[in-house]
Amino acid sequence: MGSKWRKAKLALGLNLCVYVPRTLDDSAAPSSERLSDAALLSPTNWDSRPMTPTPSSHGLRLAKSGSKPSKTSIVDEITGVLYSIRMLLIYAATTVMTQTCSICLTKMKQGGGHAIFTAECSHSFHFHCISSNVKHGNHLCPVCRAKWKEIPFQAPTLDPLPGRASVGWPQTDAMMTVVHRLPPPPRRDRRHVVPLLQVPEPSVFNDDESLDLQPAFAERSSGNKIAAGHNAGKIVEIKTYPEVSAASRSNSYDNFTVLVHLKAGATVARENPRGNLASLPQLSQTPRAPVDLVTVLDISGSMAGTKLALLKRAMGFVIQNLGSNDRLSVIAFSSTARRLFSLRRMSDAGRQHALQAVNSLVANGGTNIAEGLRKGAKVMEERREKNPVASIILLSDGQDTYTVSGSSGNQPQPNYQLLLPLSIHGGDNAGFQIPVHAFGFGADHDASSMHSISEISGGTFSFIETEAVIQDAFAQCIGGLLSVVVQELQVGIECMHPSIHLGSLKAGSYPSRVMADTRSGFIDVGDLYADEERDFLVSINVPAESSMNQTSLLKVRCAYRDPITKEMTTLESAEIKLERPEISGEAVVSIEVDRQRNRLQAAEAMSQARTVAERGDLAGAASILENCRRLLSETVSAKSHDRLCIALDAELKEMQERMASRHVYEASGRAYILSGLSSHSWQRATARGDSTDGSSLVQSYQTPSMTEMLTRSQATFLGSPSAQRLIQPLWSFGSQPKPR
Repeated sequence: MGSKWRKAKLALGLNLCVYVPRTLDDSAAPSSERLSDAALLSPTNWDSRPMTPTPSSHGLRLAKSGSKPSKTSIVDEITGVLYSIRMLLIYAATTVMTQTCSICLTKMKQGGGHAIFTAECSHSFHFHCISSNVKHGNHLCPVCRAKWKEIPFQAPTLDPLPGRASVGWPQTDAMMTVVHRLPPPPRRDRRHVVPLLQVPEPSVFNDDESLDLQPAFAERSSGNKIAAGHNAGKIVEIKTYPEVSAASRSNSYDNFTVLVHLKAGATVARENPRGNLASLPQLSQTPRAPVDLVTVLDISGSMAGTKLALLKRAMGFVIQNLGSNDRLSVIAFSSTARRLFSLRRMSDAGRQHALQAVNSLVANGGTNIAEGLRKGAKVMEERREKNPVASIILLSDGQDTYTVSGSSGNQPQPNYQLLLPLSIHGGDNAGFQIPVHAFGFGADHDASSMHSISEISGGTFSFIETEAVIQDAFAQCIGGLLSVVVQELQVGIECMHPSIHLGSLKAGSYPSRVMADTRSGFIDVGDLYADEERDFLVSINVPAESSMNQTSLLKVRCAYRDPITKEMTTLESAEIKLERPEISGEAVVSIEVDRQRNRLQAAEAMSQARTVAERGDLAGAASILENCRRLLSETVSAKSHDRLCIALDAELKEMQERMASRHVYEASGRAYILSGLSSHSWQRATARGDSTDGSSLVQSYQTPSMTEMLTRSQATFLGSPSAQRLIQPLWSFGSQPKPR
């Protein structure tokens, strides 16, 4: 038995020094309780227990192989080994983490030109990163959330105070550090105390960083880049499709459909938009319009933990992919809202400052979306200078309980417009001033309010169902914002034949109007991203012809502004004509027209199903979606295996499954439907379910710019070495390197 036990101990390593809990016969004070994992990670417990298993008279014992072991001693020794293994793992994890600054996510190296701060919890950071973190009022370790007793700040040359915190100094660094010991917390109630060192906000947000555009660069650039990017001065392409190419001369039609199709040009050159990690898309060298972006981020108590960590990572991706002429400001809100920093350019220094500010965020408090949006709109309203493109990104995982009350009495639906400042929704003015792209995070957010905010402002609503998708959702959004090629686009439609009149303009969520004489109409489209397409169905009457072989139907005009040159351009299509033979054969419906009819029909079914589901009739809602799927399957485009029709069917089926029960509908069904409605009504990509996955069928309206940014996001998230060359942002106009 003894030899077998010795062999077992040798195999398990029990003949080595192991750490075991103290027992009553130890000379030290009795303490036999085991620490939890959380306690092991707490720095307060690191003093009494060594991080590596070294011999000590207070905790380490040599396993006595010469004595016969009892069952109790076997259990104790095995327990000790497991404890030692856990301590070694913690030590190994700590060692790995100390090699990378958890704030700027770059490697730390002694003598590398930057001071290194090691906190009392043993985690290390670049000194300039952590001092900025502290400056924003955060005195918790960004890694383990331990509360520090000593904090770093920059000061004139002084010797550091004695203590456990230390700074590794490179020879080239002239700045010294003072480690400031925090005073013990007072015993009074501190619920309303403002965090220390928090920078006060100015009353007017006119402190935006000046623009540094270089308009002369366009003249110095090679002409073929500008010509290729702007398609030789033609940024928008117009195509028209009557529902049939020929109609009998003797027949008249009361509801004849004409499709108006618009496509924006491509200003971003790509080689492999859906490439794998081994062949990622190349960075563009074509000028683009710079962006003013304000992100309004929910940091209420429900965002604590993994949600906030992934939000910080996603914001880091956004910051790294903005160009030096793009400007960013971040608003953080919980019960109140505060601006982390002014609207500033994302130069190297600007990115560093933004990363530090975002990583200083701590989750607590309630959810006041209205206050966050008010402060975000204030940044946009009071800026002294303006980049050509402006947008707000809103993310929240909760419900605003400060501004909008639930439905009651004669008001069945809350007035979500109260959440939006006038400058965002524009009041009764035509068009939108500042679009808000809203992101509902998790199962507890208010999808109805987030969808309403985006719909009123002209933005999109995305549903982030799983935490890990947040960066991809942001990537898809900014992929579009960083590729705007058309602004203030307006479509005008004019009847050519004297007997033709407009019946309706089916334009989704875009504002449209038919003039009183019903001879002309207009659609306000606004911005277009590179490669984006828009489709509008125009309903007209077609009279019978007595002798003419053709009937002139419509003419389409487009007016838009180039965001770089600021020039207004007007395009005009050729007249749309319908062939009128005496006797026409079997009419073949245009697949392009049929495809868009299917899109609008599916969107209408989604809207009706949602209305029925809100009344509690989930079976009836699912039946509406099923009937729509059946009708779509019988159409010309579906029988031709049209990609959009396949995607619509997959989406409608997914919505049916999310109406399986009231719980499922409340948790994800409502948000999934509203995000789908947002996507189809604006004809713009939104995130929902697995839509950002490359294998997903639900990828409608994704542009190459969005796909490229998604590829970057997924590559960096996987930590692939191939992603390192993607860290540099897409160049905006004026921010490219000057020709040598």
